[in-house]
Amino acid sequence: MIKIANTQLWVHDQEEALAFYTEKVGMEVRADVTLPEMGGFRWLTVSPAGQPDVSIVLMAIPGPPMMDPETTGQVSTLMAKGFAGTVFLTTDDCQASYEELSARGVEFHEAPEERPYGIDSGFRDPSGNNIRLAQVRDLAELGAA
Repeated sequence: MIKIANTQLWVHDQEEALAFYTEKVGMEVRADVTLPEMGGFRWLTVSPAGQPDVSIVLMAIPGPPMMDPETTGQVSTLMAKGFAGTVFLTTDDCQASYEELSARGVEFHEAPEERPYGIDSGFRDPSGNNIRLAQVRDLAELGAA
């Protein structure tokens, strides 16, 4: 059986991303390993508390030889626009989660709003990645609508 283990977001600063995802969003570190034999490459992952089987890799934008300067610039531009990656988070109570995260300093660009599929909101991380937070209706309810 094939399963999803990790997904990746490009980040400008791994320390800043780590603080944001752990202190403001409330995630836990799953792995934080630096490999000197790979030029100091850092494998840094986080995930929601209680969900250890899937994690988000907070990947520093690499330079040469992995990426040439032009590609690095293109990735940075897409990140600034919120188009380099999106993570979809779910919650049982979008309004309560919105208030909790806002109190921790997360700045939402979309407050919770009723949608056909549930209640949805959005914010960006310090690198510009788009994060959606939704309270999704039961699939049976959606099919009956």
